[in-house]
Amino acid sequence: MTERPVLYLVVCAAGPAEHIHELVDLLIADGWRVCMIVSPTAAVWLDRAALQDKTGYLVRVEWRMPGDPEPHPPADVVVAAPVTFNTVTKWALGINDTLALGVLNESLGAGLPILAFPHVKAELAAHPAHEGHVALLRAAGVVVADGKPLNPTHGPGRWDVVIEALRSARPS
Repeated sequence: MTERPVLYLVVCAAGPAEHIHELVDLLIADGWRVCMIVSPTAAVWLDRAALQDKTGYLVRVEWRMPGDPEPHPPADVVVAAPVTFNTVTKWALGINDTLALGVLNESLGAGLPILAFPHVKAELAAHPAHEGHVALLRAAGVVVADGKPLNPTHGPGRWDVVIEALRSARPS
């Protein structure tokens, strides 16, 4: 029996993060081993112990100490959902000041498939730098969903866009 593929789920502090357990359930049901990396602010919002029980892996927020073993198996794919204006901006610039950004930057450099689902206020999306940062990430191979794809009015269906994108990107 082949092991299920590993998905790194990078979660930033935007409204949909409060319901990330729904996405985790869908990903596990779809055959993924889910390893979560969350931004420091998102970590405060989440029940990390419940998510760890659900995934079987430590929900990471901080860097590990030198010499400590890597708590997650290597990723096959990375999903950033929701990803914020702040994270998009820092990621495009190569800033590595949180573990979440470190994972995104390393994954990009390693050539892993990355899918990003922004959740950005209209006022921030209109910032003159935002469009260029999204374009830079796309040019580097990141699949960035258009607009604000994680529509809160869809309830648990908000995550369908993530599952559909993963199924389309998954090699046969």
